Amino acid sequence: MKDALPSMTRRLGILLFAIALSWGIGINAAKATSEQEELVTKAQFTIENMLADPEELPLKDYVDRAKGIFIIPTLIKGAFILGGEGGNGVLLVKGSDGSWSDPAFYTLGGASIGLQIGGEVSQAVFTLMTDEAVASFLSSEFKFGGDLSVAVGPKGAGIGASSTTNVAADIYAFSMAVGLFGGGALNGAKIFARDEWNTAYYGPDATPKAIVIERKYSNPQSGKLRAAIP
Repeated sequence: MKDALPSMTRRLGILLFAIALSWGIGINAAKATSEQEELVTKAQFTIENMLADPEELPLKDYVDRAKGIFIIPTLIKGAFILGGEGGNGVLLVKGSDGSWSDPAFYTLGGASIGLQIGGEVSQAVFTLMTDEAVASFLSSEFKFGGDLSVAVGPKGAGIGASSTTNVAADIYAFSMAVGLFGGGALNGAKIFARDEWNTAYYGPDATPKAIVIERKYSNPQSGKLRAAIP
């Protein structure tokens, strides 16, 4: 009987350790999922707010014509570091039937982005007007100021989208903060896929291409976001 007690104690200890380990993993997974869900919800509010703002009236026309859209709910100067909260966003791509894909998670990063406002928080939307722009986002790393043209989206209720630019750009940047994107502000900024967020939100092997182009993955939680985009 005495010999059996240490064995039982060891088995009990192993069992308790396994329970504690699985509980800890569950907490971490729940935390990760809640972060992605929070970003998706914030992206929904961002696109709704910007489309409803009279100063952002041209945005709807650009979204209507866009091949894809990249939404960053919180954009902060000085927070543009890889994995930093200030640049987290979601990419959605329009299918041939006009429907929007589920969102893929990305981060806007770059140590020397020349923003025109210091420390101000803003919301931003990038409309991807060409297939080349979408393909560049889906590459392992996309950098502004390269082969693709990037322009600041027009503002103002009285501005017609068709008359705002002489040259069609691949990507247009819109922001709730006036003057956020000054001349050359985005040059050097990079877009990185947040692979760990994509797999946490959808499951193993959920790459951006599999999510937004092949549409192999979906999450019902993103339904309101997709419905909010015209």
